[in-house]
Amino acid sequence: MLVKIIVCLFAGLGAGFGTGFAGMSAAAVISPMLITFLGVPAYQAIGIALASDVLASAVSAYTYGKHKNLDIRNGIVMMAAVLIFTLIGSYISSLVPNHAMGNASVFLTMLLGIKFIVRPVLTTKDAQASKTMRQKLIQSILSGIVVGFICGFIGAGGGMMMLLLLTSVLGYELKTAVGTSVFIMTFTALTGSLSHFAIGGMPDLFLLVLCILFTFLFARIAAVFANKADPKLLNRLTGVILFLLGAVMLLVK
Repeated sequence: MLVKIIVCLFAGLGAGFGTGFAGMSAAAVISPMLITFLGVPAYQAIGIALASDVLASAVSAYTYGKHKNLDIRNGIVMMAAVLIFTLIGSYISSLVPNHAMGNASVFLTMLLGIKFIVRPVLTTKDAQASKTMRQKLIQSILSGIVVGFICGFIGAGGGMMMLLLLTSVLGYELKTAVGTSVFIMTFTALTGSLSHFAIGGMPDLFLLVLCILFTFLFARIAAVFANKADPKLLNRLTGVILFLLGAVMLLVK
């Protein structure tokens, strides 16, 4: 039980900070940690991670919204596409071998970390303002399809992929992109976790409760600081954390 508490504490710490600071899906940290250190089956680990994402993303979105760093209107179209393809991805992931999904989560964590260290997101609000409504609509739908499938299939990277698309494709500046990302993730994570539990059954309730509580706590703390911090520092700090977590889990495996 002590080992479970310690693993969930560090998983919640990494996931909560990642969600609050950079809109990262909690599943990018929680699922590979549960798989690597506790031997939880990959499909169940992803379900726990997505469930942990719900409250963490909701409290982060609320905090970003309070600081006017949340665009709900332009995020609704993307959310619809994300929700549909999260369900599709979740079903397909149930057919994939456990070992393959575990490795995908670990490598994705490291790659995301490297990206945010080498190329931090430093766009401004001017890029988003220059796009037409039609451009935003098409780009939101296409981005939502990609993000939804990744979120449901791998259970990791949905939030980070959404952040990349919101900043590089749709042209959001970092803090608004994070706020919009965690707003959408609240609903995608809820849909993904419910579909995982419906298809694969309920996971270990002790692990589920611990991960939800720890992730919620640290996401709240991180979101408050993130709205006052320098974007470049946030990018690189998150990148370092992701890379180290991925490297440690890879060495253990």
